[in-house]
Amino acid sequence: MNLVVLMGRLTQDPELRFLPGNGMAVATFTLAVDKGLSRDKKAEFQQSGKPTADFIRIRVWGKQAENCANYLAKGRQVLIQGNIETGSYEKDGRKVYTTEVRASRVKFIDWGDKQVAGNVQKSAKSGNPFEDDFDGIEGFEPIDNSDIPF
Repeated sequence: MNLVVLMGRLTQDPELRFLPGNGMAVATFTLAVDKGLSRDKKAEFQQSGKPTADFIRIRVWGKQAENCANYLAKGRQVLIQGNIETGSYEKDGRKVYTTEVRASRVKFIDWGDKQVAGNVQKSAKSGNPFEDDFDGIEGFEPIDNSDIPF
């Protein structure tokens, strides 16, 4: 099984291009994903110059790629679902290996100042990225977290 779910922030604006021939849109960006270190460990890493986040290359295709390019920017928070893809190519006579995530879903968590058609996405208002994932599926209904006793 090859399934990846990541939440992080964009390190730069997405780069959009269109494939020659079929015109398919493809967007690429790097996602900074926090390592989840304790406060003490994070301070230790920062003092020694070690990174406190992993930087993961993301590739998105089709209409979703265009939406990412139009509505995402450096620093925006997103939730990515996809799979890991590996590859290689020759450069200066040396083999270079690549690893990236091919996103099948991109959920905009943080819209910042940008709005779509005058409306902020429902899940962005509540801060719950999974709020509308099960809408319309029989047997699933949203719960009020204030009813949970812990």
